[in-house]
Amino acid sequence: MSVTGADVEAWLERYREAWRTYDEASIAALFSPDAEYRYHPWDAPLVGRDEIVRSWLAPNGAASSRDEPGTYEAHYEPFAVGGDEAVAIGWTTYLGPDGEVVRTYDNAFLLRFDDAGACRSFTEFFMVRPSEAG
Repeated sequence: MSVTGADVEAWLERYREAWRTYDEASIAALFSPDAEYRYHPWDAPLVGRDEIVRSWLAPNGAASSRDEPGTYEAHYEPFAVGGDEAVAIGWTTYLGPDGEVVRTYDNAFLLRFDDAGACRSFTEFFMVRPSEAG
């Protein structure tokens, strides 16, 4: 399958919605049955849709705890798309109780899709903005 920027943007929108709701079916729909998922580029991958869903839904997930709705804002967009692969970039801003910015991360996702448009490989890179570190 060859994905387009529009395909990737639609997938990213479903990703944000799944993260917002933590709906099991929405998370599962993002990934192929044999998908690999890395929270960090150096991680051994979680392998398989079921393992990815379990990780997202765990009370203290594999890489982080669950984010409550309203505690963050996120924006991601396709940066480069070719064949079945894409790179997406964006940011995630975490908010305090009064809506103040607590921390902002700049993100990059390495994505590979199957013929049905499900993600079969996901690797996340993120780093806190220096002005907000510490």
